[in-house]
Amino acid sequence: MAGTLYITGDKAADGLLNKDGTALLIGMLLDQQVPMEWAFGGPAKLKERLGHLDARKIAAMDVDDFVAVCAEKPSIHRFPGAMGKRIHQVCVVLADEYGGKATNIWKGVDTGAELYRRLHALPGYGEEKSRIFVAILAKTQGVRPEGWQDAAGKFGDDIPRSVADIDGPESLAKVREWKKAQKAAKRDKPVS
Repeated sequence: MAGTLYITGDKAADGLLNKDGTALLIGMLLDQQVPMEWAFGGPAKLKERLGHLDARKIAAMDVDDFVAVCAEKPSIHRFPGAMGKRIHQVCVVLADEYGGKATNIWKGVDTGAELYRRLHALPGYGEEKSRIFVAILAKTQGVRPEGWQDAAGKFGDDIPRSVADIDGPESLAKVREWKKAQKAAKRDKPVS
């Protein structure tokens, strides 16, 4: 796996996301209520602290010990306790169901619907996060099972609206503009 995602502004952190499926899955998991760069930089911080991003080893750790690693300053997320527990839960699923490798979630999957189903079954992967991750895999990682665009929903189109559309500084700026415009439109909506 060697993708084109550009999000953190740190070449090593982006490189990790593009070559390690577990890092990418954890980065997307962390992408809520914090800036994208912070969320997707989390896997590199974890790897630096743990010396690995091995889902089996993380799953075998005591959850409180793992949360303590997530909470070290600077923490991996605004809510390191809750997100640390969720990362641990995802790693348990990876260890139990996917041989400890996130790439096994999408390896050999035949349809976008099946890929979406597998992602949506993960702790912390709701409908939108699962759809965005399908789009990330297709647009930046070359994983394009039949029907991926339907599974990705609106995130499968050409409008630069999510992390799935970021492959450099220019596209990062376009996604930020789109998000800013969406927030402004919501604020300007008359209350009925």
